[in-house]
Amino acid sequence: MGIVFHHEEITVEENRQRNEYLRRYYNPETGEGNDTGDRWILRLPDAPIPVQYIPKALFENEIMAQRLVECGSLAVYAERYGHDKIIATDEAGRNPKLADGGDATEELWREWIRVRIRYDFEFWAFSFVRIKDKLGAEDIPFRLNRPQRRILGMLEDMRTAGKPIRLILLKARQWGGSTLVQIYMAWIQLVHCRNWNSVICAHLKESAANIKGMYSKLLANYPDWLLDGEKPKFKPFERMANTSVIAGRECRVTIGSAESQESVRGIDAAMAHLSEVAFWRNSRMKSPEQVMRSICGSIMLLPCSMVVMESTANGTGSYFHQECERAKRGESDKQFAFVPWFEIEMYTLPIDDYDSFIGSLTDYERMLWHRGATLEAIAWYRQKRKEYARHADMMAEYPSDDIEAFCYSGERVFDPTLVEKLRRCCCPPRFEGDIHGKESTGKQALQEIELETRPEGPLKIWEYPAKECEMRDRYLAVVDIGGRSDTSDYSVIAVFDRYWMLDGGPAEVVAQWRGHIDHDLLAWKSAQIAAYYQNALLVIESNTLETEHDDSEHSAYILDTLSRYYNNLYARQSPPDSIGQKPPSRWGFHMNRATKALVIDAQKNALREGSYIEHDTQACYEHDVYERKPNGSYGAMEGHHDDILITRCIGNYICSRELPSASSKGHRSERIVNESSI
Repeated sequence: MGIVFHHEEITVEENRQRNEYLRRYYNPETGEGNDTGDRWILRLPDAPIPVQYIPKALFENEIMAQRLVECGSLAVYAERYGHDKIIATDEAGRNPKLADGGDATEELWREWIRVRIRYDFEFWAFSFVRIKDKLGAEDIPFRLNRPQRRILGMLEDMRTAGKPIRLILLKARQWGGSTLVQIYMAWIQLVHCRNWNSVICAHLKESAANIKGMYSKLLANYPDWLLDGEKPKFKPFERMANTSVIAGRECRVTIGSAESQESVRGIDAAMAHLSEVAFWRNSRMKSPEQVMRSICGSIMLLPCSMVVMESTANGTGSYFHQECERAKRGESDKQFAFVPWFEIEMYTLPIDDYDSFIGSLTDYERMLWHRGATLEAIAWYRQKRKEYARHADMMAEYPSDDIEAFCYSGERVFDPTLVEKLRRCCCPPRFEGDIHGKESTGKQALQEIELETRPEGPLKIWEYPAKECEMRDRYLAVVDIGGRSDTSDYSVIAVFDRYWMLDGGPAEVVAQWRGHIDHDLLAWKSAQIAAYYQNALLVIESNTLETEHDDSEHSAYILDTLSRYYNNLYARQSPPDSIGQKPPSRWGFHMNRATKALVIDAQKNALREGSYIEHDTQACYEHDVYERKPNGSYGAMEGHHDDILITRCIGNYICSRELPSASSKGHRSERIVNESSI
């Protein structure tokens, strides 16, 4: 999300330091203050720019840069290394001239510029690109703002590593994300690659044409000498209405829209700028996925090849939303990028009384501070918020994170400031892989239990079980049953360590299994994990098992079979069939409207009191997207999951009602554990 300042205390001095950091000197012409890569200083007193901070790679790779550093001036360089072009100098040996009477140092300067622009996008953009000023009618040099420089850093990291450039950009309003992407693609075509074709595709053809218009303005102001003397301009290509070719570079630029994918089908492209993807229509005849295949199917995985999807948000569940989620999970070929509103420089207001303002901050505004906003930015947000009847509408227009960006109709269940605190303990697991017994099911499934290391395996372990078994039910294993197919909900097994609860401390999530598996195999897998963690109390959320078969015989069979071999299984009491009859017990935790409210309240309390430690970032994310629907029900936002969260809710509910106790044995007695005993 960009810069995050980890300071608990909100003070005027800390705010001053933030502003000082954000307003630090930046000059794209000299390179001073540039933070996209290491820079080395080059001093040339007789050059138009006497002091330059050039990219380290430029000095390391270009002999001209090394010689300029050695010579210390253009004149000395021209005299020492330009003898074949120089025919005369003055009496002191200075002011070298070329055969055509031109100034040798001027020609040398141009040669140096042609070298520098291959490594320094910001210098090239400021020196040779003009864009419309958002705050006025004049065209101005393209000086990158802070968000643009951050995104440029991501693009350059991929390019300089020789990797294909792939990015999905979730935009807030008015910071120039589309401008950066298109100008960066122009840089590759004008400076780096010949015969390197590109496609611009937006939700409407007019929008794509507007993006291309930036390119046309760039070419109209571009110096001839940067392109070997040929006048840079768009020329028609083979009478194709949607395609132009750049004179002198032989790079084609094609525009199209998601409304008419035939205009871009089969294009020989190396780069694609896909704009406002969230607004691409999805119908029976065409879908965003089909448009993507039409455009990107032929783009090779080559250095400097480029695919950027960018859009403002347009609700959840869309193709763009799903692709953002895939990228955040690391399942996509694209890196995910988001720019919050408080990184955009224009969104600030002055403050008269800082102490009074700090004292009036709400919990949400304090969360903005901890995420990196200055007090001046928060003052702007507070004033702008008055324009909206609902905070949800403000969050959708000016999102502070990618979750707020996707507007939704419900309301968050969990306080985002508390979720942010929960996130602070998240860390990579100590182990990734899976767990196995001698067999997959039956008695032998609980014998010879061992871990199998496997990168990105379904089982993550943050803390291994204690070597000594000093208490009964120290560990609690909770199971939420999902679907079997890869597109269905996940099944999750979460293990809680309750050791520190005896001294008033928090419970801690120490392990988690998440994947798709047949339900009978899941039951045995959960027993293996529970057995590995000192015969943990095993709580299986049984709704899925019970609703798959009307008579619940299948679920009863699975859990009854499991209970024969695993003796620490959670059970609940069913309502009696008649007055005076002892209620029978049934295995598993049943989630209904009443118990769901109980476990959600328990989870809210756990966050508020800080009574549990979370290590999984996805669990925190599921807290963020869990909402109360307009009809009063609870669930994840469309296109999201809540399977991990449900294990936390059930686990913290049970943790809050029964503490582990000291025991010399490694397992419980043969009594049934149920709601009555808790």
